[in-house]
Formats: sequence, structure tokens, C-alpha cells
Amino acid sequence: MRSDQQGYDRGVTVFSPDGRLYQVEYAREAVERGSPVVGVCADEAVVFAASGPRRSSLMAAESIEKIHDLDGRLGAASAGHVADGRRLVDVGREFAQRERLRYGEPPRVESVAKAIADFVQETTQTGGTRPFGAALLVGGVDGAPDPLTGESPHRGGDSVPGAVDSGPRLYEVDPSGAPTEYHAAAVGHGADESRAFLETEYEPGLDRAGGTTLALEALTESVDEPTAAELDLAVLDADGIDSFGPERRASALDDAGLAAS
Repeated sequence: MRSDQQGYDRGVTVFSPDGRLYQVEYAREAVERGSPVVGVCADEAVVFAASGPRRSSLMAAESIEKIHDLDGRLGAASAGHVADGRRLVDVGREFAQRERLRYGEPPRVESVAKAIADFVQETTQTGGTRPFGAALLVGGVDGAPDPLTGESPHRGGDSVPGAVDSGPRLYEVDPSGAPTEYHAAAVGHGADESRAFLETEYEPGLDRAGGTTLALEALTESVDEPTAAELDLAVLDADGIDSFGPERRASALDDAGLAAS
């Protein structure tokens, strides 16, 4: 059976007889080996928490980015191959800039997530490429005044019947190019454990502090005793992206009862 698989895992565009794309599955494995990332939708914000262990005490902590600013009001958190994640973040930034120039207002979370997903999906059916070994959580608050201009958006965008057109939105984009909306999500190492915790503990209507605590608690399902130095934490609300510095990260861990003893 292994020899049969090897005949199909050399090309990303070739399905196996049982309908699998092995290269995409290998890309998902690369994501699962990456540092964990958790996203939680609170009542008026999206919280991102990520762990990025430092390989050396000589490394500058600020040089390791797990949470990225896309356009001042939307953000993305990546897990998997760092370089692949940075490329996808650039795709999201370029799309957001084009949307601003075209419509004169910021894009919606759904639009950015689907644009990144479309770019990822192309690599699964194009010869001479490989899938991206990274997954993104894309989030922000739709319908809020643009922090760059102070104006409220008015374009309908990609809305469909029954869709939510305002408020916190959170999407996952996986290596297959599938965008999926969540109330809370986890990707990277230990994501299954973090996701199971979120499915049990998540409740609608969380305030900002409650969403932050839940995200940190879910992260500890994958990381034993996270420290402020190894943690990335950000809140995306109507005012834009609020990235926590070392002292605020330590305070957030303490408030959640997760400070290292």
C-alpha cells in the first residue's frame, strides 16, 4: 500500500484512487508541527493568542511574529512554516490595499479570508508548485469605523442571506484553501486539545477580558506553563489592533491564573 501511495504523493495535482491529495495532507502535517495559535470571538472583539518558543536566548523576541497586522483593523495569526505564513500574510495585505483603493473603505474579514484561501487553493491544482505549509486565522470586527479614516463602511461586500454583516468575525484558512468561519478556533501543535477545550468552554457574549482568558486557557492545552516571553497576544476591536507588550502579557496570564509559579 505504501508503494501505491508513493506513486501519488509526488504530484500535488494528482488524486489518489481514494480521492486524496497527499501533498495537501503533508502540508497539514507541517501545520500540526507548528507552534499553536488560538482565536476567540468575544462580544465586541477577536482575541488571538499564540506561543512562539525561542530557540536561543540570543534571539530578539520581537523578531518572531505569530500575529500580523493586515490593514490596521484586521489581523492574522499563523501556524506552520514561518516563511509560508509570511507570504500568505502579504497576500492578505495586498488584497486589503487593493480593496481600499477600489472602494475607498476597508474590506470585510470574509473578503480577505476568501482572497487568501483562493490563492492557497491555486497551489493544489497547479503543476510545479507545492501547497503552503501554513494555516492562518484571520479576524477582525466588521462594520466598525475605519481606525485610519474614522468613517463607517457602507458597502455590502460578499454578504449572503442570513449572513452576519457586522461584529467580530474569525476565519480559518487551511492548506487546502478552504475558508471556514468559527466562533473560536485553534491551529498548530496540540490544536485538537485546544479545540476540544473551546468546544466545551466557549459561550457567546464574552467580554474582552473573558475572551482573552479563554484564549489563554485554550492555549495551555497545547503549551505547558506559557511565559510572557514566549507568548504573543492581541485583541482586534473597533479601534483596530491592540498588541500586548511583555508587561501586559504577564498581567493577562496572571489574571487568567496561568502565571508560572
